[in-house]
Parts: sequence; structure tokens; C-alpha cells
Amino acid sequence: MYIDTHAHLFDKQYELDLDEVILRAKQNKVDEIIIPATDISTTEQAIKIAEKYEGVFVACGIHPHETKAWDSSIIMELENLAKHPKVIAIGEIGLDYHYDFSPKEIQIKAFQEQLELALTLDLPVIVHNRESDADMKEIITKYSALGLKAQFHCFNGSLEDAQYYISLNHIVSFTGNITFKKFDFLRDIAKQIPLNKIMIETDSPYMSPIPHRGKRNEPAYLSLVAETLAQLHSVSVEEIAEITSANAREFFSLRNINKPILVYPLGEALYINVTNRCNADCVFCSRKGDAVINGFSLRMNKSQELPALDYIKEIGDPKKYSEVVFCGYGEPTIRWSVVKEIAEYVKASGGKTRLNTNGHGNVINKFDITEEFNGRIDVVSISLNSTDKEQYSKLMKLPEAYFEEMINFVKVAKMKNVEVVLSVVDYPEINIKLAERFARNVLGVSFRLRSYF
Repeated sequence: MYIDTHAHLFDKQYELDLDEVILRAKQNKVDEIIIPATDISTTEQAIKIAEKYEGVFVACGIHPHETKAWDSSIIMELENLAKHPKVIAIGEIGLDYHYDFSPKEIQIKAFQEQLELALTLDLPVIVHNRESDADMKEIITKYSALGLKAQFHCFNGSLEDAQYYISLNHIVSFTGNITFKKFDFLRDIAKQIPLNKIMIETDSPYMSPIPHRGKRNEPAYLSLVAETLAQLHSVSVEEIAEITSANAREFFSLRNINKPILVYPLGEALYINVTNRCNADCVFCSRKGDAVINGFSLRMNKSQELPALDYIKEIGDPKKYSEVVFCGYGEPTIRWSVVKEIAEYVKASGGKTRLNTNGHGNVINKFDITEEFNGRIDVVSISLNSTDKEQYSKLMKLPEAYFEEMINFVKVAKMKNVEVVLSVVDYPEINIKLAERFARNVLGVSFRLRSYF
């Protein structure tokens, strides 16, 4: 229902209860939250948070207060961070002449270089502006002509300022300050701005709305901002929620928020999500449930499956990762031709590949796909699940014959120039020690234990 477009959830005030803060937000119909960073460190913290929680996204940037040590090499760091699939904007960036934390000329340099990065990456920006109106207008006017999209967060300027930025196709955002008793001027401005040019935010942990002023703010209080806007525009709160959320989805390109994630980083590796389809239905798999791992929703129906080129564009330079792993909540060999094409690109570009499979690829594709591993797959990790074919059948909800298919797949893969690993999930019913002995001593391959979530 709501989108909180500005909440600093990396702040130390949330260290002890972030899970509860996120839960309260969901309970209060805040479906998505955007965390704007203030420097490199908080960008990295925000990304970790976004990886953990579904519906949480990140803007990366250097706040004007933090630009005193600005060096143009920081742009390269931001560019690399901005490639994370959960980074959807550059921010919080801008100018602040109220405090003397950073020299004006350094602030301007940092601001302009980050605007240029946003244009290069085709990302919108989240702008901080305090007592810097003349310079801000000059800079924004220049970059607007190049296609810049800017959100003026926690808007606190004049009506004329708001109208000017809107005329350049930008958008303004209001937070809890429109509920403050002495802020009649701001409510008057908000009343005169068309709803299709407004977004809402909490600016958590700051700007707590009435009746929480003076206490820590959090996304759950976003409805109080919406209620004030609803009163000012004489519409329902539901209409405010619908319009401001639509504005946010359009501005931050979240229109396809349910579009499946194609690639997702875990540790130093990059994982490739090619399908949710599977010939098995393992009892410990959440493929048909939320299909979420580390905050990434991997749900995907067949109509959403994309060709190899889309994945290749998302991967970029595979040498940045320890390995590129074909693994989602489905059986990747169902789309073997796509996996093969992506793997060819990764290997040709100097990367390493791993295929996580249930070992049924040959029967699925009706030919021995291991014959095509050479030059494409470095490691194949095969789900053993159990050494007992009856238990294997029950765990995977497949005929017992598939156990032999899996074992045969291990044997033929061993004869190819790849590393073979057998894995099991630490599921209570599985004999882990027996599985490891079977893998190492009977089949002569490596063994790996996978966590059961």
C-alpha cells in the first residue's frame, strides 16, 4: 500500500530491533522501503539490510556532510556498489550550507560528479537541499537538460521552488514535518502541489510525525504523513497511498517490482536464477512458497523466463566474482541451452562457473548433457539428499528410478574435466555421516553440507 522512499535503517538506533521495525512496517502496510546511504560504509550496510529483507531497496551516495574528504576515485566505488540489483538510485546527495561540515566548493564538486554518475547509470537521484537554493537551482537546471530525474526529499523550501523543480520534471517528497503544529507554511505548499508530483517518506530515524515527535521515527509511522496529505487534498488515505506509491514505482523504476530477480550475489559469488520449474518437489524446498533467500525474491513463472542475453547483461564482468553459480529455486538444467550460453560467456570472459543440479539433467534433456560441460562448467554440485533410494524418493517426491539417474549422472560427470561435489541438506531425517562416506569413499567425489532454512 505505502512506499517509504527515505528511511536510514542502517542507523545505530535500529541495531537491536531492526527485525521488529521491518515487521511493524509490514503490519502498517508499508510494502517497500528505500534506504538512502550517506557514505560508502552506510551504502554497504544498507545493501546487507536489503539483502536480508524483501521489499527493501537502496540508494548509494555521499551526503554533503560527508564530502569533506571527497576524492574523484570515490565515484568508482559508488559505481561498483550501484551494480547491486537492490540499488535503485544515487543518494542521498546534494548541498547543505546550514552546517559547516564540508566546504561549499567540495560539496558542489561531489554533487556534480554524483549527478554525472546517475546519468551514466540511468538512475534517479535523491537530493538533500538546505540553505543552498541558488547553487542548487543552477546545478539542477544544467543536469535536467541531460535527462536527470531528482527527488527533493524532506521538502522544506518555498512554493516557488517546488513549482520550479516540478517544471523540470522532478518530484518533491514530504515527511513528518508536515504534521508539525508550526509548519502551516509547509502544509499550504503541500496542498498546492499536484498529487502526481508527490512522494512520501519518514526520513527515519528523524522527523517523527505527531504524536511521536521527539521519539525515534520508523517506517510504520508513514501513514501519519499520508493522513495529513489526505486531509489537505480532501481525498481518502487510500487514494494518497495509491498515488504516491505509483509515483514512487514510476520514479524508481519499481513498476516491475514483481519482476523476477535474474542474478543475486551471495558472499563473493554471483548466483543465476534461470527458472523456478523443477521435475522434483523436495519437502525441504520453498520453491512453491516465498522462494526468498537473503532478501531476494526468486519467484518466477515460465512466462517470466528470459533469454541468455538478459542474464549476460546483468552479469557484466564475471571476474569480479569468485564464481558464477547456476542456482535458484528450480532445476537449472531444465533450461540447459540457456545455461550453456551463459556459461560460454562467463568462461570466455575469464570467469568460473558452478552448476547446482539435482542430477536429472540427462533424463530431462533426453541426452547426456555432461558431454557439453567442457569449456563451460568448472564445478557441478549434485544433490544427493539421501543414500537410500526409498528415502530419496520420499524426500523428492519422485519415483525411485531417479536415484539411479542421479548416481549415473555423478559417474559420467566424473569422467569430464570438471570437479564433482555431492551435497545434502542438513535435514533432520538425513544421515549426514553416511552421506559423506558414500560420496567420498564409494563415488570418489567431494562432499558439501547445505544449510536447511
